[in-house]
Amino acid sequence: MSDLQQWLESLGLGRYVDVFAENDIDSEALADLTEQDLATLGGSLGHRKKLFRAILEYCSSPPQSPVPARDRGQPGQYATIKPERRHLTVLFCDLVGSTALSAQLDPEDLREILHQFQSCCSDAIQRYEGHIARFSGDGMLAYFGFPKAHEDEAERAVKAALQMLESLSAFSARVGQRIEARVGIATGLVVVGDLIGHGSAREFTIVGEAPNLAARLQALAGANQILVAPRTRRLLGDLFELADLGEHSIKGFDHQVRVWRVVEPLDADLGEHSIKGCDHPPHADLGVEALGAVLAELREFEQTVQQATPSRRNRYPVRAD
Repeated sequence: MSDLQQWLESLGLGRYVDVFAENDIDSEALADLTEQDLATLGGSLGHRKKLFRAILEYCSSPPQSPVPARDRGQPGQYATIKPERRHLTVLFCDLVGSTALSAQLDPEDLREILHQFQSCCSDAIQRYEGHIARFSGDGMLAYFGFPKAHEDEAERAVKAALQMLESLSAFSARVGQRIEARVGIATGLVVVGDLIGHGSAREFTIVGEAPNLAARLQALAGANQILVAPRTRRLLGDLFELADLGEHSIKGFDHQVRVWRVVEPLDADLGEHSIKGCDHPPHADLGVEALGAVLAELREFEQTVQQATPSRRNRYPVRAD
């Protein structure tokens, strides 16, 4: 008997085992089911309500759930990956006012909001081929450039962030509850690939300035804002309208950090082409100044790698992809 079958039997809903099997619904697909999907499958209203509540609990309890959020990017898939130096774009996102929501809402309603938040994040990160490193309550950490690398990680991260905010806004309108998020994005050289934790709690660690800066920018951001660090801004070129917020004192940094807020893409059609490579390669529409910034970033990366201590203990392979 499968885990999913045992779970349905424990709910007294064993009659739906065959329905799930006929529709190819397994533990992974379970996390994506909506109330509308359950209505399509059939069954009484009472059973659908009971099943939907149980699904939310099933998918939000890692020890009991064989497959967590669908784009979590389980470390088991990358068991052969070794720690290495990578040039990553790091994205932090969290819900605004989650403490206030927990005081206002019934726990089941709050759980549904958190589930939808995670679903919005997973959809966006999956679409732009990032890696969700961790969900932590009302927050999320994602990498762009690990394990899979692209030439346009900064652009992908910003587009994913815009999609997350748009999806949350649509959900907020549907439920009549103010639900907002904030995002911080930073780019830089890191060491990533060490696995920590046990079982379903295993995750990749990341060491470097970028994750710290992204977390600080997320804390600095206002509701429904996306803030980016200087290196990320240079890589974005003129693909987005960006508001210069000036220099800020960031905790943990001994210098002022200039911050930009993402307003919107400058060309709605450009996003799909540049991400999927349909008509022209990434950065094809950048101006001379922006291209110079990209080349400077690459030179800085190369210099950092060359200066790395080549000791056997601390040697990490560098991947050019």
